[in-house]
Amino acid sequence: MAPPTRGLGPRGFLTEEEKQNMPKVDSALIRRILSYLLPYRLQFVLVFVTILVSAVLGLLPSIITGRIVDEALVGKNMALLVRLLILAFVTLSASQVISVLESYINSWISQRIIFDMKNQMYDHLQHMPHAFFTSEKQGDIITRMNTDISGVSTVISGTLSNIVSNIATVVTSLVALFSMSWQLALVGIVVIPLLILPTKRVGKRRYALLTDSQAKNDEMNQLINETLSVSGSLLVKLFTREEREYERFVKVNEEVTRLGLKEQQNGRWFRVVMGLFTQLGPLLIYFAGGYFIITRADPSLTVGTITATVSLVNRLYRPVESLLNIHVDFTRSLALFTRIFDYFDMENPIRSPENGATPDVTDGDIVYDHVAFSYDPEKPLLTDISFTVPAGKMYAIVGPSGSGKSTIVNLIPRVYDVLGGSVKIAGVDVRDFDLPYLRSQIGVVTQDSYLFNGTIRENLLYARENATQEELDAACYIANLNDFIRSQPEGYETVVGNRGLKLSGGEKQRLSIARVILKDPKILILDEATSALDSITENAIQDALEALMEGRTSIVIAHRLSTILKADQILVVKDGTIAEQGSHEKLLAQGGTYRELYETQFRKILEIEGEKNSADRT
Repeated sequence: MAPPTRGLGPRGFLTEEEKQNMPKVDSALIRRILSYLLPYRLQFVLVFVTILVSAVLGLLPSIITGRIVDEALVGKNMALLVRLLILAFVTLSASQVISVLESYINSWISQRIIFDMKNQMYDHLQHMPHAFFTSEKQGDIITRMNTDISGVSTVISGTLSNIVSNIATVVTSLVALFSMSWQLALVGIVVIPLLILPTKRVGKRRYALLTDSQAKNDEMNQLINETLSVSGSLLVKLFTREEREYERFVKVNEEVTRLGLKEQQNGRWFRVVMGLFTQLGPLLIYFAGGYFIITRADPSLTVGTITATVSLVNRLYRPVESLLNIHVDFTRSLALFTRIFDYFDMENPIRSPENGATPDVTDGDIVYDHVAFSYDPEKPLLTDISFTVPAGKMYAIVGPSGSGKSTIVNLIPRVYDVLGGSVKIAGVDVRDFDLPYLRSQIGVVTQDSYLFNGTIRENLLYARENATQEELDAACYIANLNDFIRSQPEGYETVVGNRGLKLSGGEKQRLSIARVILKDPKILILDEATSALDSITENAIQDALEALMEGRTSIVIAHRLSTILKADQILVVKDGTIAEQGSHEKLLAQGGTYRELYETQFRKILEIEGEKNSADRT
């Protein structure tokens, strides 16, 4: 009996968790599941035909064995014995070949259904709003995408086929048994309850042990993950906790070993008991058959019939046990589909409208008109944001941490949608834009630059697949990245690592900037885009960024005064509104929030930068 996955009991009974989360079975759910199966209905028919043929062929060796005993051995007919043995071999071979064919078709169907569902799921998740990915656990998304959908293969090639196969085996075996001797058939069937009851009892005991073992395994995996990860192992070393962590691991590992041994021993005794009960049926048949023959109670009964009956009864036990657990397999299969459908049913409020607008945004103003937004309905973040960024101008947004600066700019490419008011570009509400067109017109560089685990070239071409080498060089030159690339042995083919971990923060940021330069957008959003750069590197690309922003509408979230001073206007965000707006001098003179930020943040940063620059010059 294989160990269950989390929340999944062994075959034979449902766990309390499964009972509580039992899916609601209705015609809509069944039709939805069938919608994935119907395109392959002809293949399913072929599978069921092969299963039926295989079940019938599976009877023949037992029946032939009876003839071998009665006609060939008792009749001392060597020629007949050879013919019957050849016939038995042929039927066994044919049955195996058909089983292979059935398995192949089954696997083909299940893999094609998985292919269809994974494509549908990936496409669906790709278009889900950003809020979905900030609220859902990444592990859950991967589980639905891989484990759950891959589990459909077990449902198709396992549960569904096993049900049909077991029914075919039981029906054909019972027909054959009762046609040969109804008395012996009844004797063989009497043993079946003795097989079921121990399975249920021992199954629950083993599940309890497996649950405890799984909990300890989880604890051990957590310990391994924490202490042997890059950050965890460094922390252990810095605090010299190697011996302590080793003691913790030994303790948990000892518990895992103890529970594993206990579970295995329990399983061994279970198999011993089941083996005894399995042999009890044939013994009873031999006893009853011997009694009928010796006492001549059934003159038509032969030794060959008894032998064939024993063989058929042994063929009957396992399918019957499996069919008694159909409700468990059926419920788990429906639960698996329900989990997948839960994701498919998640609505995506940020969609591209039909016949969406595609206006020229080059000379269009960006207008925030009484915008309201909140991640949590009980905690409003933006309550009344109103301002206009004229086309071709650069506006800076400043404010205390957590005031919603990044959220404001994320409303432009519809990473989130406003809950009140509107954001317009060139007089058109961004919600009325064709969504891919809208986002193609906007370039965003964030503080946390994300890079794929590929080469520098692949990360750059993500902005524009058909970019030429000259265009790549030009973008990297503007972003002050070309010297770094030339210094690498692999040049543009240098692998940046997972999330760009092989690069420094400044190199990642410059690569991200080069990627946006390559995109050549009409609107620029820089969300503290130079925060990971040292002052020398920042100064080196500041002129390039200014040249890039020339003639483009730009919004910059900045923490450095040097960047803020270059803005055409400064917007100060506080308490969900634009508290102040104006030039640096004007806002300082007002003595409000901006002056407070200047005194507590900007001036200190400016002094530190001044000291660094003086040190560099000396």
